[in-house]
Amino acid sequence: MRRHRDYYRDEIDPDWRPEYERDHREGDHRDHRDPREHRDLRDHRDHRDHRDHREHRDRRMVKMTPLDDHERKIIIEFCHLLEKSKQLFNGLRELPPYGHKQWQSYFGRTFDVYTKLWKFQQQHRLILDTRYGLKRWQIGEIASKIGQLYYHFYLRTSETAYLREAFAFYHAIRGRSYYTKANREDKCELMVKKLRYYARFIVVAILLKKSKLIKELVRELDRQVIEYGATYDPEDQAEWNVVLEEVKAFLIAEPGIAVIYPDNPSVALTISGRVNNMTIPPIEKTPQMYLTLQDAVIIGSGSYQVKFSELTIDMFRILQNLERESETPEDSPHCRSSSTAKGPAPIPKGIQENGLRPENPHKYLLFKPSPSQVLIYLASSCNDLTVNGAILIYISADGYHPNQNKHPEDYGYDIGGLITTSKSDIFKECNKERKDTVPKYKEQQILYPGDLQPFTRKPLFIIVDSDNSYAFQHIPRIFGQPLVILMSPLELPVGINDRRKKGGLFTLYLHNPIAGLCNTCDVFTLPIPIWDKCISLLDVFMKECVRLLLRVRMDPVYYPFLGDDYLRLLILRYIFCECTLRLHKGFRARSNLTRAAPPLPDELFEHRDLVSIALEMTGHIGIKNQFYDSTPSGPLPSRE
Repeated sequence: MRRHRDYYRDEIDPDWRPEYERDHREGDHRDHRDPREHRDLRDHRDHRDHRDHREHRDRRMVKMTPLDDHERKIIIEFCHLLEKSKQLFNGLRELPPYGHKQWQSYFGRTFDVYTKLWKFQQQHRLILDTRYGLKRWQIGEIASKIGQLYYHFYLRTSETAYLREAFAFYHAIRGRSYYTKANREDKCELMVKKLRYYARFIVVAILLKKSKLIKELVRELDRQVIEYGATYDPEDQAEWNVVLEEVKAFLIAEPGIAVIYPDNPSVALTISGRVNNMTIPPIEKTPQMYLTLQDAVIIGSGSYQVKFSELTIDMFRILQNLERESETPEDSPHCRSSSTAKGPAPIPKGIQENGLRPENPHKYLLFKPSPSQVLIYLASSCNDLTVNGAILIYISADGYHPNQNKHPEDYGYDIGGLITTSKSDIFKECNKERKDTVPKYKEQQILYPGDLQPFTRKPLFIIVDSDNSYAFQHIPRIFGQPLVILMSPLELPVGINDRRKKGGLFTLYLHNPIAGLCNTCDVFTLPIPIWDKCISLLDVFMKECVRLLLRVRMDPVYYPFLGDDYLRLLILRYIFCECTLRLHKGFRARSNLTRAAPPLPDELFEHRDLVSIALEMTGHIGIKNQFYDSTPSGPLPSRE
């Protein structure tokens, strides 16, 4: 799996996904304190932070009197805590990047040391300032490390409350200007720390949809990169320019649809992609609906897609589908997000405290992993899966289409797979074989459908967004466990296919169905009143779809997944996607449509009530002329 570039890589290994469920020992008893009990690290406002006259002293040039015993003990203790915190922080990269419980105690010790270090420097700031020479950027470094700990714990647990804690620390660093004088240092190392801090802060702000703040941070980072180059003439100047280009391209692609104010079209509404009780239609559960989504392995490998850090636009969209809003949206149905921090949301109890699962499923985010790495993470998820738990596998990748026999013998490997790792390495090996011959052996760096077959011992829900997605429809259920596979179209009409850099249309439908519908007709902005009407119609569509799912004859393998809110929402959005694509006049070839294995009944996609709602939505958007109105005349036209 590719690592972060050095210019914005976290000081923790990016493969590390720490668990924040505390399990460390003190004496003979266990302490299960929630780390957020330490939020006073952020909230404490030491008035001495604002004594700017100390920043104008060159402490090393000041003639100092000899240290007394009290001062010496304070400085020695501070240095000890500082060194111990660095050792523990660096040791986190040695922990395994997968599994659920391997590092709980180690992470707890790391956070405890940073807690003590932060409080210690607050309590003894005067002595550390005047006698030790503590600088503001050093305080900022400690705060940045704590922010990173919170961020990586969010990656592990998927709980957005911890993401908000990371945001709060990063925001405090900016508000208190801890890195203000980084460019005055003789060496560039401190300036690099400042740039990395900005890159991390932008990632967190993007995940929290802080639109206004993101624009400010990008402008500030742009200025800092220019100043960095002018001051130090560094070798990595071009790389930081690439970082800026990546984040700007990501922000352009990210909304999918711009929802604008009619009286001020230049201002767009922030649309949250996370789910809440208003976006998930309820269902009357039966004993058949027994599964709960526990783990998700999200793989992003599209070679042309925009990305920032190691998060492609498709990965970003799908991960939000698997997270609940920390707070109930105030501006329903827009799900507007505030551009200012509102403080941390209530913390859900940990598994070890009350035996309950976290509110959100645990996620692995894998950027361009090798097939071997994918298999390791899947094996870990299967090993940790609890009774009645299910695993989601999402893959966004370019397809691999080998020369093949007209009559494949093994559908698991003979019809190709997905390129999850670097394309250039694959093609170098592929070119060694003659293009007009069938390869003797399979490519080692290709993820084949057959590679997933051993994991069907557990309930799997697979989503593939690729130009070779249909290859995965043949995975057999040889172990009798529930298995559903949703596949994107193989190809799209020319105009839409040209926009693949901004993310897959199929994934966009699963993330934001209205944005997906608009993108099929080259509509990229909607006024708020039209958006509100579409949201209301989508709610009606989803509720009607739930009713029909319980009435139509479909493969019983779907029922176990319908009991989980996240998976039910994905199934409903898939139905909306297939329903609207079948109506669209431009999507006439069979390869333009999605597929599901096992297939859902045609009567569901072509049901008059669902078709009528979808067409009403197209009428409000102003694109109805691009769709077949099949409601009065019965069945839709046949496919090519």
